[in-house]
Amino acid sequence: MNFFIITGTSKGLGEAIAKKLVSPDNQLACISRTKNLDLIDLADHKNCVLDYYEFDLTRIEEIKSLIKQIVDKIDKNKVEKITLINNAGTVEPIKPMGRSDDLDISRNITLNLIAPSIMINNFIKYTRDIPVKKDIVNISSGAAKRAVFGWAPYCSSKAGINLLTETSALELEDTEYSVYSFSPGVVDTSMQKRIRNSSEEDFVELNRFIGLKEEGNLLKPSYVAEKLIELLENNELKNGGIYHMHEFVN
Repeated sequence: MNFFIITGTSKGLGEAIAKKLVSPDNQLACISRTKNLDLIDLADHKNCVLDYYEFDLTRIEEIKSLIKQIVDKIDKNKVEKITLINNAGTVEPIKPMGRSDDLDISRNITLNLIAPSIMINNFIKYTRDIPVKKDIVNISSGAAKRAVFGWAPYCSSKAGINLLTETSALELEDTEYSVYSFSPGVVDTSMQKRIRNSSEEDFVELNRFIGLKEEGNLLKPSYVAEKLIELLENNELKNGGIYHMHEFVN
């Protein structure tokens, strides 16, 4: 049995990843602010054990107890591999510095960087004594490697995710843990819709992103999810690796 902990499963890429993993051979712990009833129904239909946790990851002081609660449900006699996928995130605020709301900036960095850090910290604490392979996947962005006008918190937090990945991997060398960062590319999700609904004054690359949608150049969440799962199943990723979807698209 493989055990997966996935954040941000109410929609978008997180939902697609969870749906691809629904199987009698897998047990899922899904986390988002609102339950995904379609996902729960799919798991019931396919005889997959799925526990859903309605949880706001910006409540960082409660993450420790959440992880303990989840790990306590792992059957240590049957589990063969445990995977944490830190997918939840936000691009907002889409505004340049000096025009952004302070609380929006705080929420962005909390959700995109602080929460995954605390998830990883407690995931390691509570799974350390389970003698199986453990993977940690951090969903990053191409924006981690370049400055984008209007995305200062997003670029900064995703750059932080990449260095968090590399540092955690260094600390976990020669253990049963591996840590990866994966940038999915430009995926057709509600996040992209919010980007297209911003203003050119706040986001100078607006027309490029509108063009990507109009020209059919957005990746489908299901395709990206399938590729990520394939890479994990085939053990094709290196501990500490920073990967981008374009490396694996034919």
